[in-house]
Amino acid sequence: MIETRTMQQELDEQRRKVDVDNLTITVREILSMAERRELHRAPEYQRKFRWDAETESKLVESLLLGLPVPNIFFATNKDGTWEVVDGLQRISTLIHFCSEAPEQIAEIGKSEPLRLKGLKKLTALNELTFADLPTPIQLTFSKRGLGVTALSDKSDTQARFDTFERLNSGAIRLSAQEVRACIYDGRLNDLVRELADIPEYRGLVKLKSGDQDNATHEELVLKFLAYFNDRGLFSGAVKDFLNNYMESNRRGEGLNDSVELFRRVIADLSGIVRGPFLRKNTNVTPQNQFEAVLVGAADVISEHGQLGHPPDGWLDDPELIQASTGATNTRTKLRDRIRRATELLSP
Repeated sequence: MIETRTMQQELDEQRRKVDVDNLTITVREILSMAERRELHRAPEYQRKFRWDAETESKLVESLLLGLPVPNIFFATNKDGTWEVVDGLQRISTLIHFCSEAPEQIAEIGKSEPLRLKGLKKLTALNELTFADLPTPIQLTFSKRGLGVTALSDKSDTQARFDTFERLNSGAIRLSAQEVRACIYDGRLNDLVRELADIPEYRGLVKLKSGDQDNATHEELVLKFLAYFNDRGLFSGAVKDFLNNYMESNRRGEGLNDSVELFRRVIADLSGIVRGPFLRKNTNVTPQNQFEAVLVGAADVISEHGQLGHPPDGWLDDPELIQASTGATNTRTKLRDRIRRATELLSP
C-alpha cells in the first residue's frame, strides 16, 4: 500500500508545477485586451467558433441580468499576453456584440455585429445591436465582471498542456495537436502547418470526416519529424513524446534538412502510390502504417538517394500490417514497421 507520505509528496510535487491567479475583469477590459492583441486566440480556436445568434444572445442577457457566467481560463505567456484556454465562445461573443472593428468581427467568422434574438427575459432588446442600446444599458454591460483564472508563466509547460486538455472539453473540443499548437507556438509549429498544406501530401492522406478539421494532418507531419529525428527517445507514450519534441524544437532550428527531406518523400511517394494511401478494402489512410512509410522512405532516400520500386500490393504486406496494427505504440512495433517499410522501399 502506498504510504500517506509518498502520496503527499507526489501531490506537492505536482502542485508546484501549477501557479494560477484568480481575477475579475470587466467586459470593457476584455474587449480592450482583445483589440490590443493581448489575448491570443489561436487559429485552432478561431475556426471552431460555433455559437449561433441565439446562444450568443443568451450570454449577453445573462451578463446584463447579473447571472453567474463560468470562469474564463487563460495561460500567461512570457511577454505578459494571455492565451485562451477555455472561454473562446464567450470572448468571441463579446467581440461579436460590442466591437466596432470590422476586422475583429471578421476574425471570428462573422460579417456584421451581433443582433440579439430569442431573449426570454429582456424581450425589448430583441433585434437590437450593442450600438442600438441606450447608453446606460451599454455602460451596465461594459462594466459587468467575468471571473478569470490565469495559469501563470511560472507553471510547468506540461502542466499548461494538461490544463488545456482538461478544460477544452466543451463545444470547441480540441485535439492534442491543436492544444500543442497553442502551447508550443513557434517556428516548428509554422513549419508543421506549412508542410501539412502541401497538395501532394493532402492527396496521399485520406481521413475520416471527424479528423479532417482537427489538425490530424499536422500531427502526422509532426510524427514524421519526431520519429525521423528522435525515434531513439520514443518510449511508447506518443503524446508525451510529441510534446517533448515540440518543446525542444519549437524554434525550428536545425530542421531545414528534415523539412526538405519530407518534401522529397511526399513527392516520391505520390509517384508510387498514385492516389490516397489506402490498404485494400479500406477508405481511410492507416495512420500508423503511413507514419512508418514516411520515415522508412526518408531513411531510404538518405542512404540511397532514391526510392526503389516496391512490389505490387506492398501496402497490404502482412508484416507491415502486423507491425502497424494492434498494440502499436511500443518501441518494438515502431521499429518493426519502419524497418519493414524500409525493406519494401529500398532499391
